[in-house]
Amino acid sequence: MDQHTARTGTGPAPSGEAAAGVYHPPPPPTRPIPAALRRLRAIQRPRPRLTGLGTGLLTTLVTVLGGAVDSFLFDGPGVLFGLVFLAASVAGALCVRPYDLVAGPVAAPIAFAVGITLTGDSGGGGLAGHLIGVFTGLATMTGWLYAGTALAALIAGVRALRLPSRRRRSPRSSAARRERSRR
Repeated sequence: MDQHTARTGTGPAPSGEAAAGVYHPPPPPTRPIPAALRRLRAIQRPRPRLTGLGTGLLTTLVTVLGGAVDSFLFDGPGVLFGLVFLAASVAGALCVRPYDLVAGPVAAPIAFAVGITLTGDSGGGGLAGHLIGVFTGLATMTGWLYAGTALAALIAGVRALRLPSRRRRSPRSSAARRERSRR
């Protein structure tokens, strides 16, 4: 008998609002990504204040320090050097002031070359060995170089597109109605 009442719903009526036939729809699904994006947009970010020279120095200094730590720990620049270079390139492109946006993508390969030169493998010793070690490091780590430079260029490009136009509109192209000139 219990099976019959469970299938047909002819058993005892439940108490409360469900007995009155009130339907409560399930809550709408929450969308975590748009909510997170709204929260990120609401965060007050500091204004970029580094000049072009400051961006170059920041990127180079952080890259050289990362290369020195990588050379000390793992006997030559490798993955840690590449990851630090990527982070320095992104930080340089984000912190440069709008007037000097070009400095972010330009500073990245310079910092990479300086970092490889100062922390790279010395080869067999002497100047010739050091040059061979530098060129070998540049050749084997080009993926990191391209990735860091491309990220800095992408960030600088997006920031440049978001800047308001500084060009003033000429009176000829303004929205005001033009009158005919007198002859």
